[in-house]
Amino acid sequence: MDTYDLITRNTEEVVTEAEVRALAEDPTGKRVYVGYEPSGVLHLGHMLTANKLIDLQAAGFEVVVLLADVHAYLNDKGSFAEIRETAERMRAQFLAYGLDEERTEFVYGSDYELDEEYVLDLHALELETTLNRARRAMAELQSGETAKVSHVVYPLMQALDIEYLDLDLAVGGMDQRKVHMLAREELPSLGYDARPALHTPIVADLATGVGKMSSSRGVTISMEDSVEALREKITKAYCPPTAHPEPDDDGDDRENPVLQLFQYHVFPRFESVTVERPEKYGGDVTYETYDALEAALEAGDLHPADAKETLAAYLDDLVAPGREKLAELS
Repeated sequence: MDTYDLITRNTEEVVTEAEVRALAEDPTGKRVYVGYEPSGVLHLGHMLTANKLIDLQAAGFEVVVLLADVHAYLNDKGSFAEIRETAERMRAQFLAYGLDEERTEFVYGSDYELDEEYVLDLHALELETTLNRARRAMAELQSGETAKVSHVVYPLMQALDIEYLDLDLAVGGMDQRKVHMLAREELPSLGYDARPALHTPIVADLATGVGKMSSSRGVTISMEDSVEALREKITKAYCPPTAHPEPDDDGDDRENPVLQLFQYHVFPRFESVTVERPEKYGGDVTYETYDALEAALEAGDLHPADAKETLAAYLDDLVAPGREKLAELS
């Protein structure tokens, strides 16, 4: 796999291809980040972007993880002391998950976001950004009558962070796209360069295949899940014997979340996947690529129940080090 393919694999969007190809020509020492609001235990949403950071470390990038304590405070996630405690736990979990400690810089937002220069730049950005534009960028954070002024400031800070962390590339899920576009549009008005961005997919709801898997609603998988809890969640997951399910009764598009988890979580971290089956059901079979596993399910050569059991085992291998680290910190 060439460097550009490694950098961009399993991404939903590359902004822009030309800029990222230029980075791929000499990625050594280039800086990339993801910002995480310290609001709980690492779950599959965190891990998906962390998988991309692991790819980028393999490509030669220096990784910056922003533990966004000020952002969490603005989003009413507790006192600074409580948020800091959560952030320290998350740092340990990221390292347990597989980020290279020697090449990962962890930064608290409060290390620089309360400095005079940053605050004045934030006010300048507020002057340059219309309220409607800021509202569009905050859409994934909060909306409607419950939205507060802090929720409008939040995406402006995310945009400014890209400059203050001295980054060459920003990474986030597709739900961060509006923020990255805001940064590309507005940072030049302050005399700062626009940066390219990579956007990772959003995994579908585990139970239905419709909408977004979320830690705040529905079912997700986190590092605090026991082996039994993880297996139970995967066993109940929506997994029809097809890679591209029909829409649900309301006409909403469905995805196969079991296949998505194989594609975005398992195959990036394992060279191959072995499905263990009794001989009467075909015996063990090893898939070297995600495409081969998907094709086997589509053709009826891989039963959804076997796919789920295998997925649970591989996800547990990924989650176990973080689960152990959480136990140490408790």
